Amino acid sequence: MSSFIPAQPQSAMTTQSPFTADWLARMSADLPRSQQEKLALAVRHVEPLIHGLTTPAGEPLDSHSAAVLEILQNLNADASTRICALLAVLDQKDQVKHEELKKEFGDQVATMVGGARALYHIGALAAKAHDQAATGTDQKEMKRKMLLAMAVDLRIVLVRLASRLQSLRWFVHSKTVCPYDYAKETMELYTPLANRLGIWQLKWEMEDLAFRFLQPDTYKKIAKQLEEKRAEREAFIAHIVERLIQALSEIGVDAQVNGRPKHIYSIYNKMRNKNLRFDQLYDIRALRVIVKDERSCYSTLALIHAMWTPVANEFDDYISRPKPNGYRSLHTVVADDQGRTFEIQIRTEEMHHYAEFGMAAHWHYKESGAKGGQTKVSEEEQKIAWMRQLLAWDHEESQAQADHPESTPEHIYVLTPQARVIELPYGATPVDFAYYLHTDLGHRCRGAKVDGQMVPLLTKLKTGQTVEIITTKSGGPSRDWLNPQLGFLASPRSRAKVRAWFNAVELQQRISQGQTMVEKELQRIGRTAVNLEQLAQKLGFARADDLYIAVAKDEFSLRQIENSFKAPVATETEPQTKVFDANRSSVTRTGRSGVLVVGVDSLMTQLARCCRPAPPDGISGYITKGRGVSIHRSDCKSYAGLIAAQPERAIEVDWGDTGEALYPIDLLIIASERPNLLRDISEVFARLRVNVVGVNTQSRRSLTQIVFTIEVQHGDQIQRTISALQEIPGVQAQRC
Repeated sequence: MSSFIPAQPQSAMTTQSPFTADWLARMSADLPRSQQEKLALAVRHVEPLIHGLTTPAGEPLDSHSAAVLEILQNLNADASTRICALLAVLDQKDQVKHEELKKEFGDQVATMVGGARALYHIGALAAKAHDQAATGTDQKEMKRKMLLAMAVDLRIVLVRLASRLQSLRWFVHSKTVCPYDYAKETMELYTPLANRLGIWQLKWEMEDLAFRFLQPDTYKKIAKQLEEKRAEREAFIAHIVERLIQALSEIGVDAQVNGRPKHIYSIYNKMRNKNLRFDQLYDIRALRVIVKDERSCYSTLALIHAMWTPVANEFDDYISRPKPNGYRSLHTVVADDQGRTFEIQIRTEEMHHYAEFGMAAHWHYKESGAKGGQTKVSEEEQKIAWMRQLLAWDHEESQAQADHPESTPEHIYVLTPQARVIELPYGATPVDFAYYLHTDLGHRCRGAKVDGQMVPLLTKLKTGQTVEIITTKSGGPSRDWLNPQLGFLASPRSRAKVRAWFNAVELQQRISQGQTMVEKELQRIGRTAVNLEQLAQKLGFARADDLYIAVAKDEFSLRQIENSFKAPVATETEPQTKVFDANRSSVTRTGRSGVLVVGVDSLMTQLARCCRPAPPDGISGYITKGRGVSIHRSDCKSYAGLIAAQPERAIEVDWGDTGEALYPIDLLIIASERPNLLRDISEVFARLRVNVVGVNTQSRRSLTQIVFTIEVQHGDQIQRTISALQEIPGVQAQRC
């Protein structure tokens, strides 16, 4: 690959090729003759091209590749997987093209090599991610999903895991300092993958090696404690093994019984999660019993519980209830007469084979051997369906993939230029990608680069690609994007945002059109000084904008405006007086803001909805066209923009006698999604006697954002409400 760099001149000993005849014989001994020849061909192809090269860390590339093949051979990986591991380290610049690989090794190997190269590339990009906008947990999960999505053939993931394990081994054996981020990435990305695939051999060793570099002092302390008690522990285990073998023989159960090695990271995890000291751990002393069939597992369990005292709450039946990755075994903890506890695992040979090799166990097949049989097609299909179900990351995906193992994938995973992983629906385009990142970015999207190359906006993205959006400074979406025939958008979420933009534009046009018509009518009848908000409410509308929309859509006759001024004075003023005299009148309903404009309280004013001022906020005025003075908070960004464009429209305003009037203000609440969240928030408003007049909720992933419009009298009430809301666990509240 291009990431591998030439090594410095090496000594004759270190430059000797690891691809010896003996090594090749061992690596292919379990393969059919035809596959042995293919593996030998791959070695001859690769050896001269990687000689003298190193990995980015400095490990000789040829010895790295040879060691990876040994790991795969120990996992019983098939010939295609081993050949793929060799060829994947070569980049296309080495003239190893897909068609050439296909001709020499077949379409399956060529496809696997292409996928493995892509995984190496994606792994390098993901390791450089520094995007602070996404939570670490989300991004780790996304990267695992992306790696699995990239691996159409799951054996590619096995190659990647084996390569990572070998790199960790090299850091230990060469005493080269392992970068902290490299070890952390192993723990966060690769060991969960190995666990998901059930490959315990790789999982445990990678965990221990990564833990060794992440927390060297803790690792050494646990290792020392294990070593100090090793002789005593081995003697104890030998005695238990002897007793158990004899007892099993007496009841006619043929079994293998031996001590089970303990892994340092698993010990550390148990000590941390259960808050235990080293000497309190149950399973430092551990045995494994392997029997012939499932019935013998339960017979053995009964015998063990008769011989020793079971420890309460320390029994797990993973045979009747397997783990999500397919692991099956019985686990129990018992104590001897002296109170010494030890763990015993009981499983069949088949269960044990899967526990060690996981997914890899399904790919070791033989072509026509002595008995001439090949794996049946139906059995292979069942394996593929099972593995896809195993790798599902939630219940719905699991069920869908189990029912339709060959169906179209539901999601793709692409990268931002900062290596943040983004999940999109299958068939998504750069426009979908832009809208996922930010609505405004989608509106202003005019072009895109995929893996550094300009592409049309209707290009279907693929998992693993890096996407960069090219925008204009202003503007909006194209109506063509809503045409399903053109294929610009695959995401319903993106289409909804485009429709919302055009709806907002059309709405604003109707408001402007209706306002012009209303103002002309008021000029005609000589009523230009009227408060438009009050007029709208008088005519049965909540806001003036609603009146404008109805007029523009011909749903309301302008003649009714003239008629409203012909009504008797008593009929006109009585309802207003009743509202204004109310002890808890809302400025939204009365239209009286309590604001003095250059010391006068009779001028037409309206509170700006962009910042919703309330006493005792610092306020400023802006003279609008036909709608009186708009009152903004002094720190309002919209006001600053208006005055920057037309400074002559600024006017001095201040709070007058607000009495007990209620002012609408917006509160932004951010919280993690959980049951009863709205109930807890509502209880705070009820306790403080705060009136809620509007709610706007938006959820993204596991985060909920809610904007509540509430009515308050003054700033102290706002602060009390915010403080009370923030006492709810996981809730952040602030004024918009």
